[in-house]
Amino acid sequence: MDDPRALFDLRGRVACVTGASSGLGRQVAKVLAAAGAQVVGVARRSEALAGLIEEIGENADAVVADISDRSRVDALTREVSAKFGAPDILVHAAGLNTRETADDVTPEGWDQTLAVNLSAPFFISQSMVPEMKKKGWGRIVNFASLQTTRAFPGGVAYGATKAGIGQLTRAMAEAWSPSGITANAIGPGFFPTELTRAVFDDPERAERNAAQTCIRRNGEMADINGPILFLCSRASDYVTGQVLMVDGGFTAK
Repeated sequence: MDDPRALFDLRGRVACVTGASSGLGRQVAKVLAAAGAQVVGVARRSEALAGLIEEIGENADAVVADISDRSRVDALTREVSAKFGAPDILVHAAGLNTRETADDVTPEGWDQTLAVNLSAPFFISQSMVPEMKKKGWGRIVNFASLQTTRAFPGGVAYGATKAGIGQLTRAMAEAWSPSGITANAIGPGFFPTELTRAVFDDPERAERNAAQTCIRRNGEMADINGPILFLCSRASDYVTGQVLMVDGGFTAK
Protein backbone atom coordinates (compact mmCIF):
# COMPACT_ATOMS: atom_id res chain seq x y z
CA MET A 1 0.00 0.00 0.00
CA ASP A 2 1.30 3.45 -0.90
CA ASP A 3 1.84 5.95 1.88
CA PRO A 4 -1.61 7.59 2.32
CA ARG A 5 0.04 10.83 3.36
CA ALA A 6 1.07 11.31 -0.26
CA LEU A 7 -2.60 11.83 -1.14
CA PHE A 8 -2.44 15.25 0.53
CA ASP A 9 0.87 16.35 -1.00
CA LEU A 10 0.37 19.47 -3.17
CA ARG A 11 3.94 19.87 -4.37
CA GLY A 12 3.92 20.73 -8.06
CA ARG A 13 0.42 22.24 -7.86
CA VAL A 14 -0.54 25.87 -8.35
CA ALA A 15 -3.44 27.26 -6.34
CA CYS A 16 -5.41 30.47 -6.77
CA VAL A 17 -7.35 31.69 -3.72
CA THR A 18 -9.72 34.63 -3.92
CA GLY A 19 -10.39 36.58 -0.75
CA ALA A 20 -6.89 35.69 0.40
CA SER A 21 -6.21 38.96 2.21
CA SER A 22 -8.03 37.97 5.40
CA GLY A 23 -10.22 35.47 7.22
CA LEU A 24 -10.76 31.98 5.90
CA GLY A 25 -9.32 32.86 2.49
CA ARG A 26 -6.00 33.79 4.08
CA GLN A 27 -6.06 30.63 6.16
CA VAL A 28 -6.72 28.53 3.05
CA ALA A 29 -3.81 30.14 1.21
CA LYS A 30 -1.45 29.36 4.09
CA VAL A 31 -2.62 25.75 4.40
CA LEU A 32 -2.24 25.02 0.70
CA ALA A 33 1.23 26.56 0.70
CA ALA A 34 2.20 24.48 3.74
CA ALA A 35 1.11 21.38 1.82
CA GLY A 36 3.52 22.28 -0.98
CA ALA A 37 1.44 24.30 -3.45
CA GLN A 38 2.55 27.54 -5.05
CA VAL A 39 -0.21 29.95 -4.10
CA VAL A 40 -1.53 33.10 -5.74
CA GLY A 41 -3.78 35.19 -3.51
CA VAL A 42 -6.35 37.49 -5.06
CA ALA A 43 -7.99 40.37 -3.19
CA ARG A 44 -8.48 44.13 -3.32
CA ARG A 45 -6.18 45.11 -0.45
CA SER A 46 -2.58 45.27 -1.58
CA GLU A 47 -1.04 45.74 1.87
CA ALA A 48 -2.77 42.67 3.28
CA LEU A 49 -1.70 40.61 0.27
CA ALA A 50 1.88 41.82 0.70
CA GLY A 51 1.73 40.55 4.27
CA LEU A 52 0.50 37.18 3.06
CA ILE A 53 3.41 36.86 0.63
CA GLU A 54 5.85 37.77 3.40
CA GLU A 55 4.30 35.14 5.66
CA ILE A 56 4.32 32.32 3.09
CA GLY A 57 7.55 33.16 1.32
CA GLU A 58 8.81 32.43 -2.18
CA ASN A 59 5.96 30.06 -3.02
CA ALA A 60 3.43 32.88 -2.89
CA ASP A 61 2.34 35.60 -5.27
CA ALA A 62 -0.57 38.03 -5.24
CA VAL A 63 -2.84 39.84 -7.66
CA VAL A 64 -4.75 42.93 -6.58
CA ALA A 65 -8.15 42.79 -8.26
CA ASP A 66 -11.85 43.42 -7.88
CA ILE A 67 -13.32 40.03 -8.73
CA SER A 68 -16.76 41.58 -9.31
CA ASP A 69 -15.41 43.30 -12.45
CA ARG A 70 -16.47 40.78 -15.07
CA SER A 71 -14.73 42.68 -17.87
CA ARG A 72 -11.34 41.81 -16.31
CA VAL A 73 -11.83 38.07 -15.80
CA ASP A 74 -9.54 36.98 -18.63
CA ALA A 75 -6.93 39.56 -17.62
CA LEU A 76 -7.13 38.24 -14.06
CA THR A 77 -6.50 34.70 -15.30
CA ARG A 78 -3.40 35.88 -17.15
CA GLU A 79 -2.10 37.78 -14.13
CA VAL A 80 -2.70 34.85 -11.78
CA SER A 81 -0.85 32.53 -14.18
CA ALA A 82 2.10 34.83 -14.80
CA LYS A 83 4.54 33.66 -12.10
CA PHE A 84 3.85 29.97 -11.47
CA GLY A 85 1.74 28.97 -14.46
CA ALA A 86 -1.95 28.19 -14.78
CA PRO A 87 -3.67 27.12 -11.55
CA ASP A 88 -4.59 23.50 -10.91
CA ILE A 89 -6.56 24.51 -7.80
CA LEU A 90 -9.07 27.35 -7.55
CA VAL A 91 -10.64 28.31 -4.24
CA HIS A 92 -13.39 30.94 -4.19
CA ALA A 93 -13.21 32.29 -0.64
CA ALA A 94 -14.10 35.94 -1.32
CA GLY A 95 -17.49 36.96 0.00
CA LEU A 96 -19.77 39.92 0.62
CA ASN A 97 -22.68 40.23 3.04
CA THR A 98 -24.50 43.58 3.12
CA ARG A 99 -26.85 42.36 5.88
CA GLU A 100 -29.75 44.33 4.41
CA THR A 101 -33.14 43.17 5.64
CA ALA A 102 -35.72 42.08 3.07
CA ASP A 103 -37.53 45.42 3.31
CA ASP A 104 -34.31 47.38 2.91
CA VAL A 105 -32.50 45.51 0.14
CA THR A 106 -31.24 47.94 -2.49
CA PRO A 107 -30.64 47.12 -6.15
CA GLU A 108 -27.01 48.14 -5.68
CA GLY A 109 -26.49 45.88 -2.67
CA TRP A 110 -28.26 42.99 -4.37
CA ASP A 111 -26.24 43.29 -7.58
CA GLN A 112 -22.90 43.64 -5.79
CA THR A 113 -23.59 40.63 -3.57
CA LEU A 114 -24.46 38.46 -6.56
CA ALA A 115 -21.44 39.73 -8.49
CA VAL A 116 -18.95 38.80 -5.76
CA ASN A 117 -20.55 35.69 -4.27
CA LEU A 118 -22.05 33.93 -7.28
CA SER A 119 -21.06 35.44 -10.63
CA ALA A 120 -17.33 35.71 -9.91
CA PRO A 121 -16.91 32.05 -8.88
CA PHE A 122 -18.52 30.93 -12.12
CA PHE A 123 -16.85 33.26 -14.61
CA ILE A 124 -13.38 33.00 -13.04
CA SER A 125 -13.71 29.22 -13.06
CA GLN A 126 -14.90 29.26 -16.66
CA SER A 127 -11.81 31.25 -17.59
CA MET A 128 -9.36 28.96 -15.77
CA VAL A 129 -10.90 25.59 -16.60
CA PRO A 130 -9.42 25.26 -20.12
CA GLU A 131 -5.88 24.93 -18.74
CA MET A 132 -7.09 22.41 -16.15
CA LYS A 133 -8.66 20.40 -18.95
CA LYS A 134 -5.33 20.29 -20.77
CA LYS A 135 -3.75 18.74 -17.68
CA GLY A 136 -6.68 16.42 -17.06
CA TRP A 137 -6.71 17.44 -13.39
CA GLY A 138 -8.19 20.30 -11.43
CA ARG A 139 -9.85 21.28 -8.18
CA ILE A 140 -12.52 23.94 -7.74
CA VAL A 141 -13.70 24.69 -4.21
CA ASN A 142 -16.53 27.16 -3.72
CA PHE A 143 -17.49 28.66 -0.38
CA ALA A 144 -21.03 27.88 0.65
CA SER A 145 -22.53 28.88 4.01
CA LEU A 146 -24.98 28.00 6.74
CA GLN A 147 -27.29 30.14 4.61
CA THR A 148 -27.01 27.70 1.73
CA THR A 149 -29.86 25.88 3.47
CA ARG A 150 -30.91 28.17 6.37
CA ALA A 151 -32.57 31.60 6.37
CA PHE A 152 -31.00 34.19 8.66
CA PRO A 153 -32.22 37.74 9.44
CA GLY A 154 -30.71 40.30 7.11
CA GLY A 155 -29.49 37.61 4.77
CA VAL A 156 -31.81 37.76 1.76
CA ALA A 157 -29.20 38.63 -0.86
CA TYR A 158 -26.37 36.74 0.80
CA GLY A 159 -28.51 33.66 1.38
CA ALA A 160 -29.72 33.68 -2.21
CA THR A 161 -26.13 33.66 -3.47
CA LYS A 162 -25.07 30.90 -1.10
CA ALA A 163 -28.03 28.74 -2.04
CA GLY A 164 -26.96 29.37 -5.62
CA ILE A 165 -23.44 28.22 -4.77
CA GLY A 166 -24.83 24.83 -3.80
CA GLN A 167 -26.41 24.35 -7.21
CA LEU A 168 -23.50 25.98 -9.04
CA THR A 169 -21.16 23.46 -7.44
CA ARG A 170 -23.29 20.54 -8.66
CA ALA A 171 -23.56 22.07 -12.14
CA MET A 172 -19.80 22.61 -12.33
CA ALA A 173 -19.25 18.98 -11.39
CA GLU A 174 -21.65 17.80 -14.08
CA ALA A 175 -19.95 19.96 -16.70
CA TRP A 176 -16.27 19.60 -15.87
CA SER A 177 -15.65 16.46 -13.81
CA PRO A 178 -15.52 14.26 -16.95
CA SER A 179 -12.33 16.22 -17.73
CA GLY A 180 -10.74 15.37 -14.38
CA ILE A 181 -11.82 18.55 -12.59
CA THR A 182 -13.71 18.10 -9.35
CA ALA A 183 -15.99 20.84 -8.02
CA ASN A 184 -17.01 20.90 -4.39
CA ALA A 185 -17.95 23.45 -1.76
CA ILE A 186 -17.16 24.08 1.87
CA GLY A 187 -19.90 25.46 4.10
CA PRO A 188 -18.30 27.11 7.14
CA GLY A 189 -20.20 27.65 10.34
CA PHE A 190 -19.41 30.62 12.56
CA PHE A 191 -15.70 31.40 12.31
CA PRO A 192 -14.09 34.62 13.61
CA THR A 193 -13.66 36.58 10.38
CA GLU A 194 -14.42 40.06 9.11
CA LEU A 195 -17.77 38.88 7.75
CA THR A 196 -18.81 37.61 11.19
CA ARG A 197 -17.29 40.38 13.30
CA ALA A 198 -20.73 41.57 14.42
CA VAL A 199 -21.46 38.09 15.75
CA PHE A 200 -18.24 37.70 17.72
CA ASP A 201 -18.39 41.28 19.04
CA ASP A 202 -21.54 40.19 20.89
CA PRO A 203 -20.44 37.48 23.39
CA GLU A 204 -24.01 36.41 24.16
CA ARG A 205 -24.83 35.99 20.49
CA ALA A 206 -21.61 34.08 19.87
CA GLU A 207 -22.41 31.77 22.77
CA ARG A 208 -25.93 31.14 21.46
CA ASN A 209 -24.47 30.14 18.10
CA ALA A 210 -21.96 27.84 19.78
CA ALA A 211 -24.77 26.19 21.72
CA GLN A 212 -26.58 25.36 18.47
CA THR A 213 -23.71 23.19 17.25
CA CYS A 214 -23.26 19.55 18.18
CA ILE A 215 -19.68 20.22 19.29
CA ARG A 216 -20.80 23.19 21.43
CA ARG A 217 -18.28 25.71 20.19
CA ASN A 218 -17.78 28.06 17.27
CA GLY A 219 -15.19 27.45 14.59
CA GLU A 220 -11.48 28.10 14.98
CA MET A 221 -9.30 28.89 11.99
CA ALA A 222 -7.47 25.56 12.18
CA ASP A 223 -10.78 23.74 11.74
CA ILE A 224 -10.77 24.59 8.04
CA ASN A 225 -7.33 23.08 7.38
CA GLY A 226 -8.23 19.40 6.99
CA PRO A 227 -11.40 19.88 4.93
CA ILE A 228 -9.80 22.29 2.45
CA LEU A 229 -6.71 20.12 2.06
CA PHE A 230 -8.91 17.08 1.44
CA LEU A 231 -10.93 18.82 -1.28
CA CYS A 232 -7.86 20.32 -2.98
CA SER A 233 -5.79 17.14 -3.10
CA ARG A 234 -5.79 13.66 -4.62
CA ALA A 235 -7.48 12.44 -1.45
CA SER A 236 -10.81 13.59 -2.92
CA ASP A 237 -10.35 12.12 -6.41
CA TYR A 238 -13.79 10.47 -6.31
CA VAL A 239 -15.64 13.31 -4.60
CA THR A 240 -17.39 15.95 -6.70
CA GLY A 241 -20.57 18.02 -6.65
CA GLN A 242 -20.69 17.98 -2.84
CA VAL A 243 -21.17 20.62 -0.15
CA LEU A 244 -19.13 19.74 2.93
CA MET A 245 -20.47 21.58 5.98
CA VAL A 246 -17.68 22.53 8.35
CA ASP A 247 -19.99 23.86 11.05
CA GLY A 248 -19.56 21.72 14.15
CA GLY A 249 -22.89 20.10 13.42
CA PHE A 250 -24.89 23.36 13.33
CA THR A 251 -26.93 22.18 10.35
CA ALA A 252 -27.31 18.67 11.77
CA LYS A 253 -29.68 19.84 14.49
